[in-house]
Amino acid sequence: MSTSTDRRKGAAKAAAPAKGTKPGAGASASKKKVPAKRPKVSEKVRQLMIHAYAMEAEAAERYAEFADVMEVHNNAEVAELFHKMARIENLHAQQIRESMGWKTVPVPAEGIYRWEGLEAPETADHSDLHYLMTPHHALQIARLNEERAKRFYAKLAAEASDDEMRRAALEMSEEEADHVRLIDEWLARTPAPEAGWSTDLDPPNYSAD
Repeated sequence: MSTSTDRRKGAAKAAAPAKGTKPGAGASASKKKVPAKRPKVSEKVRQLMIHAYAMEAEAAERYAEFADVMEVHNNAEVAELFHKMARIENLHAQQIRESMGWKTVPVPAEGIYRWEGLEAPETADHSDLHYLMTPHHALQIARLNEERAKRFYAKLAAEASDDEMRRAALEMSEEEADHVRLIDEWLARTPAPEAGWSTDLDPPNYSAD
């Protein structure tokens, strides 16, 4: 599992904006490090990485959906941030693919893992979305997702029956913990929402036609 440093520092850390920049700025120009191909792994670890890829890809898709919703409601700042989150998750997925040497990503086997809820740990819940939400809210959603992913991998590590699987799950849990810390740093630079942020004096009207 020698690619941990490359993924954790090459993608997630580069994703956080520099001090003094607003959310959504600066990360797209960062060059990512290409992780070295992993040595041959057991089938258990292979399935873990297949599911890890699927989790990142699903998270990216949901953030892209959220960005589209925010654009419909003319909340451009939050839409931009969700687009950025989608790019970051896609980058994480691509790094997993490269580290495993997959030309085509294998399909996850069914019935191996159970999520805490109905969807994968890093997939944001539609109920968290509000058309007047602020970047601070969006980052809180991202933090919750990364925290769930960290717990998921930590639980796998605790339940692992062999050292290789335990090390692989711990590595993934540590990466997600790094993501949580980075989002915390980002949140610290992002203004909290003002009181009454959800009040809209001119709410949108929806027609049944």
